[in-house]
Amino acid sequence: MLLRRRISIVAAVTVAAAVAVAMVASYFIVRGRLIEQLDSELVAQAQRYEALGVAAIGPHTRLPSNSANGGANAPYVQLVYPAGHTQSYLGGLSWPSTPATVAVANGTSNGVLETATTSNGFTLRTYAFHAVATLANGYSTPVAVVLARPLGPVQSVLTSLRLILVLLFLTVVALAALLARIATRRVLRPLAEVTATAQLIGETDDLSRRLAVDKDDEVGQLAARFNEMLERLEASRAALDASARAQRQLVADASHELRTPVTSLRTNIEVLLSGAALAGEDRERLLRDVVEQSEELSNLVSDLIEVARGDTPPAELVDVRLDQLAEEALDRARRNAPEVDYTEDLEPVLVRGDPDRLARAINNLLDNAALHAGHGGPVEVSVDVGGLTVRDHGDGIAAEDLPHIFDRFYRGANSRARQGSGLGLAIVSQTAAQHGGRASAENARDGGASFRLALPCRKPTAPETEQASHHHGPRPPAAVGFSD
Repeated sequence: MLLRRRISIVAAVTVAAAVAVAMVASYFIVRGRLIEQLDSELVAQAQRYEALGVAAIGPHTRLPSNSANGGANAPYVQLVYPAGHTQSYLGGLSWPSTPATVAVANGTSNGVLETATTSNGFTLRTYAFHAVATLANGYSTPVAVVLARPLGPVQSVLTSLRLILVLLFLTVVALAALLARIATRRVLRPLAEVTATAQLIGETDDLSRRLAVDKDDEVGQLAARFNEMLERLEASRAALDASARAQRQLVADASHELRTPVTSLRTNIEVLLSGAALAGEDRERLLRDVVEQSEELSNLVSDLIEVARGDTPPAELVDVRLDQLAEEALDRARRNAPEVDYTEDLEPVLVRGDPDRLARAINNLLDNAALHAGHGGPVEVSVDVGGLTVRDHGDGIAAEDLPHIFDRFYRGANSRARQGSGLGLAIVSQTAAQHGGRASAENARDGGASFRLALPCRKPTAPETEQASHHHGPRPPAAVGFSD
C-alpha cells in the first residue's frame, strides 16, 4: 500500500475515533440531562403532594394540580402494597412492582427512581414514595405511591439525536479522509518526485538529474540529501570511469612500451643463439645490450607495478622523517651521479606515510634533476614543513610539456632521446596524492626547473628528534624512472 494512502487512512481513523468519542459522550450527556429533567419533575410532583399534607389516599383523594415550576402532573399513578400486588390509581396503566417499590411500601425506603415497562412494551420513568391508603372498608394500609411519566418523548428525541450524530460522523470522517488525502498529496509530493527520479535514473542511468528543493521542512531536507547523494554517486561514477579509462590507457601504453625492449632483447638473443660466427667484440656488444635491455625491462615492470597502485593509500602509515629520507636519497644520488653538485637545506620534519613509497618518489626527483642538471650544474634540495623541493639549473621545461609533465608515459622533447619509461614523475605525483599532498613543477626565473613535493608535514618534538637520531631504519632501495 502506498504511503500516501496509509497516511490518509491513519488520519481518517484518528479523526473518526476522536469524533466518535465526542459524539458518544455528547449523546450520553444529552440522554442523562433529559432523564434528569424527567426525574426532577416527578420528584417535584411528589414534593408538592407531601407539602399539602396528604397523608392518606382514599377513593376520593385527588393529587395536587400542576405547578408552574414542577411541570405537568404524572399522567400515570399506581399503588404498590406491602405484599407486592399493584393497583392502578390514575391513567389506567399497571406495571409490575419491584423489590425497591415494595421496600417503599413497607416504609424501609423512600424516594426511589426507576424505569419500568408495561406488559404491552410501554416504557415509563417512575418515582415511588411512601403513603397510607384507605381501603373501601375503612381500613388503612401503608403503600408506595408510584408516579410515572412515559419515556417515549425522550426516546424519540434520542433516536433523532442518534440519527443526526451518525450522519454527522459519516460526513466528518469522509471530509477528514478527503482533506488528509489532499494534504498528504501536497506534503509527500517531493517523495513522489524522489521515487520518480530514482526510477528514471534506474531506467536511463542518468545521474545528472536533481530534485527541486523549495521547502526547508523534513521532506525538503530529504530532497536535499537525495540531491547530495546523487552528486556523490555522479562523482564516484566519474572517478570510476576515469580510473577505468586510466587502467585501459595504462595497459595500452604498457603494451607499447614493453614491445620495444622485449623485441630488441629477443632479437639479440636469437642472434646469439643462431650459431653465426661473431667476432668477440660483436658478441660482447650484444651481451652488453642484452644486460641493458634486461635492466630496462626490469625497471619498466617495477614502475608499472608502482603506477598500477593508483591513488590507493598505503596499508600502514608511520611517522617518517622526511629530511632523513632526503639525506639518504642524496647519498644514493651522489654515488650514481658523482659529476652533479648536490646542495641541501634540510629541516627536520615529520610526515605520516609509507617510507618506501616516499623514498622512491624522492629518488625519482633526484634522478630526473641529474639528467637535466646541465653539465653537472648544481641541484638544490630543500625540505621544510611544506614538503620537499628539487631545483636544477638545466634548460628547464618546454611550455608545451609543462601541463603534461606528470602524465604516465609522457616524455618531454628533451627527454625522448634518453633511456627511461616516462613513469618516474607520474610515480611522484601518485605518491603525493596517496599521502594527501600534490606534486608540481615550474620553470625557475634564472633558468632550470623546480619540482615541489608538497606534503602535510610537521615539526618533530624533542623526543621524536632524539629517537630518530638513534634509529634511521633501512635504506630504501634504488628506484629508476625519468620524465620531464
